[in-house]
Amino acid sequence: MAQIFRAKKRVVDKQAIEVKIHSLDHQGRGVASYQGKVCFVDGALANEQIKAQITNNKAKFFEARMLKVITPSDERVVPFCQHNDVCGGCQMQHLALSAQLQHKQQAVEKLFQKFTQQVALNWQSAIESDSTHYRRSARIASFYDKTTQSLKLGFRGFRSKKIVEIAECQVLSSHFHDVFIQLRQLLSSRSGFRTITHIQLCDADNGQFVLLRHTKAISDSDKNYLAEQGKALGWHLIWDNGVGHSELAVLPHYSVGEVRFEFTLDNFVQVNAPVNAAMLAQASDWLTLSEGDIVLDLFCGIGNFSLLFAKQATRVIGVEGSASSVAMAKQNAHTNQIENAEFHCFDLTQDMTQANWFNTEAKLLVLDPSRTGAFEILKQIPLAQFNKVLYVSCDPVTLARDSKLLLDAGFSLIKIGLMNMFPHTGHIETMVLFQRR
Repeated sequence: MAQIFRAKKRVVDKQAIEVKIHSLDHQGRGVASYQGKVCFVDGALANEQIKAQITNNKAKFFEARMLKVITPSDERVVPFCQHNDVCGGCQMQHLALSAQLQHKQQAVEKLFQKFTQQVALNWQSAIESDSTHYRRSARIASFYDKTTQSLKLGFRGFRSKKIVEIAECQVLSSHFHDVFIQLRQLLSSRSGFRTITHIQLCDADNGQFVLLRHTKAISDSDKNYLAEQGKALGWHLIWDNGVGHSELAVLPHYSVGEVRFEFTLDNFVQVNAPVNAAMLAQASDWLTLSEGDIVLDLFCGIGNFSLLFAKQATRVIGVEGSASSVAMAKQNAHTNQIENAEFHCFDLTQDMTQANWFNTEAKLLVLDPSRTGAFEILKQIPLAQFNKVLYVSCDPVTLARDSKLLLDAGFSLIKIGLMNMFPHTGHIETMVLFQRR
């Protein structure tokens, strides 16, 4: 009979340990040494002496939660949010805003040293926005507890599926300042709303859109009631039964310069509008686009980069794996009367042998992938034909990994800069410009 090997569980030390934090990792966790291994501590800062409790004992590292700060860092501040200790959103409110970017930059530098052996990066000024009320979209969890006969409404807890009931979120758009109070009152008013499992918010240029996902049918009378109440608050309501959405008279949109981008709540859009606008301007400036340029924009989404680039270049080819995003990109090109941008639906993790979208005359390559990065397509695409590559990253690990491919292919890293899309969080957004040597 076949024997199945099962690794022995490592015993987790429940006793408090005392360690000195020497740095932060790319997720914003404190890094220390304990029993000859690396120990990652949530909530700890560099140069702090702390007490912590081990929560996970892996082969090469420990994970721990902080119990007490013995010697605090000069950069430690009091979090501005009452839910900071339990909410899964803003994990770095305990670190002064001025120090957050510094530590994020250091984290990126360490990863580049590890993957590319580059130690001197040409850092540009970071793109920033207001550190509060910057989120134009968010997802709220909703659950009716039959035991307590009460509605739970809020965000998921830190490293947990538990709902943390939120009174107010100070990083949400100011248009949604009272949204938790309003939603509690409305969703508690009728039993038919108990099957609503989450609410998606979007503050667009043309109003506030609120999507309600429900697991069982909701009566027309209940829907009409909520529609009337929502209209009084300025909301455009969307019902989602898990199969499809109710139709809207108008789609949400945002504008950057002269270009208007329509989207659905299924499409990915950047949540920080000012940073997005500044990011697009910087991308255009770094690429020095001019008439005659042909741009290949991979992972193009709804055309966020493509349509603005098309205003300056001769031709832009956008490629995206999401069919709904490609459809919206085409619609946005039509709406804005942009005829020199074309869009193709293609899974960029797959073999590109049959990629009829590839243009051998394109000299500028733009990459804006998800957290998984662009490794698969970079291994296949003939990089030798490009003069410049602009890489917009939302994960510093895959950015550093993919950068090695570009450096090995004959490119030099010309410029690099952070975009603080998510202040008070561990998320690191980076823009890098590569140029052929």
